[in-house]
Amino acid sequence: MTQYYIEHQKILVSVDCIIFGFEQNKLKVLLGHRHIDPGKGLWSLYGGFVGNKESVDEAANRTLYELTGMRNVYMRQVGAFGSVDRDPGARVVSVAYYALINVKDYDQKMLAEHDVEWVDIEELPEMFSDHKQMIRKARKLMQQKIRTEPISFQLLPALFTLTQLQRLYEAVNGEEVDKRNFRKRIKEMDFIEKTDLIDKTGSKRGAYLYRFNKHAYNKEDANFKL
Repeated sequence: MTQYYIEHQKILVSVDCIIFGFEQNKLKVLLGHRHIDPGKGLWSLYGGFVGNKESVDEAANRTLYELTGMRNVYMRQVGAFGSVDRDPGARVVSVAYYALINVKDYDQKMLAEHDVEWVDIEELPEMFSDHKQMIRKARKLMQQKIRTEPISFQLLPALFTLTQLQRLYEAVNGEEVDKRNFRKRIKEMDFIEKTDLIDKTGSKRGAYLYRFNKHAYNKEDANFKL
């Protein structure tokens, strides 16, 4: 095969996955410790290098599957991070992605297998390279998206209370919302359906459970805005 661009420096390309979950009213991110140098032992996102025969998106999906065992997960690109000195091991440009999963859908055995754990996004430890910067940018993008698209339901169980939904929005945005206005807006959305089921884990009286009707949302071409 004819070689082109041989006069240029070769740069490595990697992907890093920022996996968000919602647990105990906290927005959390899946982190682990690096097992290799440089930065061995430091907190880190889970990632890897892009293979010669895969696209960047394919590498991100493969990396996500290796860590979670899950496919068809909501995932979006955050952007490229390419500071010259971001990786002391080599010249590496990383493309970051964020994904949203339900914590309860994640096999607990894989936590131990990959030596990762859910960490409160408000209590991030010192991390390798620019990984904390990646997380912060991903959160900002999610904050923008969650106001106009129903991505929040990727983080919740199929049945949820309005309090759970409210707490999720507060955790993502890092601020309280007005309960009355929030619930009024939710109840105006026909694709968020109230069921006859009641959750009594929080109180004896309990709270009605709701569900997101994806089919109704797509069919109505609904305007989702919170």
